[in-house]
Order: sequence, then C-alpha cells, then structure tokens
Amino acid sequence: MIRRATREKTVSLGNRKIVAKGLANSAFADFYHTAMRVSWGSFVLATAVIFAIFNAIFAALYLAFPESVANLPPDRPWHVLYFSIETLSTVGYGDMHPQSEWGHAVASVESFSGLIFSAVLTGMIFARFSRPTARLLFSSRAVIGQFDGQQTLMLRVANARANMISDAVAKLWLLATTVSSEGKRFRRFYELKLDRVENPSFMLSWTLFHRIDGESPLFGWDAQRLEEAEAALTLTVRGTDEVVAQVLRARQTYSWQDIVFGHQFVDLLENNADGNVVLDYTLFHDIEPEDLSDAVEA
Repeated sequence: MIRRATREKTVSLGNRKIVAKGLANSAFADFYHTAMRVSWGSFVLATAVIFAIFNAIFAALYLAFPESVANLPPDRPWHVLYFSIETLSTVGYGDMHPQSEWGHAVASVESFSGLIFSAVLTGMIFARFSRPTARLLFSSRAVIGQFDGQQTLMLRVANARANMISDAVAKLWLLATTVSSEGKRFRRFYELKLDRVENPSFMLSWTLFHRIDGESPLFGWDAQRLEEAEAALTLTVRGTDEVVAQVLRARQTYSWQDIVFGHQFVDLLENNADGNVVLDYTLFHDIEPEDLSDAVEA
C-alpha cells in the first residue's frame, strides 16, 4: 500500500494553537489560495524567485549550445541570462536573437511560457487588488455587566473607514468544551442571540448585546466556568460596502481570558464646544467597573 506524504499544520483558534496531522501534502493543490493569503511582500518575493528560476533554466538551455544565440559575447556567456529575460518577457531588443534550430525551439517554448506566466501573474495581481477587505475595528475585550437591569454580554465594533456599510449582519457564537454522557470531551458551538443582529446603515460604532437570561447558554456561568470550558467567542460581521458595491466579511475571536465580568465599556460620545457630537475612538477599547451604586434593590 502506497501512502501519500502527509504534513502537520498549525492553526489558531482564539488563543489556542491546534496542530492538524495527517493532511495530504500537495505543494500545488492550493497554489491560488496560498497566493491570495500571503502578504504583499511575500507575494512579490515569490514572484521574483519564480521569475529568476525560469530564466536560469532557459539560460542553461541556451548555454548548452552557445552558437544558438547570435551576437552572444564570447567573453561574457552569462549574457544568455539577459537574452532569456528579454525572450520570457517578450521584449526582444534584437541585438541578440536565435540563429539555430535549437535556439529557435527553446525561444519558442520560453515565449509561450512567458505568455502563460504574464497572464497568471496579471490575474493574481488583479484578484489581490480587487478582493474586498473590511477595515472593521473590534473591541479587544468582551464585557459582562448590567444593562437595562439584565446581566448582558457586550461587544463593540466600529467601521474604520467611516463610510456606509449597508445591511450589516452580526452573529455571535460560543465555543465551549463539553462532556458527553459517555464521558467524552468535545467542542461545541452555541449561537448567542443578539438584541439587534442587523444594522441597515453601519457607518461608525456598533455595540452588540446578548442578554444572559434563562435561555442563554451562558446563564449561570462565571469566570471559573468559562476557564474550565476553555470558552471562546466568535463574532462575525457581514455587510455591503456602498463605495465598491462588494460584500465585506470580518471575524473576531475572544478567548475566555478576554471576557471581563462586572465591567462596562467607556462611553465614546461627548459634545464639543460647538454642540457637535464627537466619537472618541481613542477610548474604543477602554472598559471600567460598572457602577451599581444607583441600582434599585429588589
């Protein structure tokens, strides 16, 4: 039985590092996905390396029969590399050109390869530039405190571009470790219902509320229970950017260590001397202990 080569892959889920083993190892199976995922610096560097390798291979083929390239300086044989670059890029200045059957054959293959390389590279660059990206700012922590007389989980998200995102939709999930009746541990997702899941005109800041009542999966939980369950929150936001008319998606994950009990978010709103409402985003991540001094006793 022939076994395919496998590899390990480390992924992050909140603050947890998970190693996936036994995946089939294929260098080119996800070439496009990898090209879209890496940073611009890595993308440009990889393109330059591939370009250099291509030219080095064809330069070696030309150099196998130096007489196949006309006007190649005998004391500078490395000029076949320049000739290869001109051919691959379809520039062809004309001072050096193929002059044998071998030279014409290699140049024909290289020109065709250059056309394919240019087409693929152009497509990937266009795809990277045209890919919609959301510049959403998520609060660094989630807080649990009193809101309208009810214990409530609260998170904040803001549109860093301050443009209009229409039909925005938010979903919040709890991921926790549970134990089955057979004593087996596994991770389970629970949807946490938000008071307002839709925002028709998301432009500035949006605070999300999940009321921890008897129907909430978090009902009766405290910080210790969150830690024992290795709990994590996953918040997803989706909407349409009206400038580029494209659907944007963003996701933020919070571990149990990022959930703070008995706190509230600091208010962003204030009025300036001109009577205008000011949103101070320097306070976006700030939290403060909730003030229950004015709470009405039952």
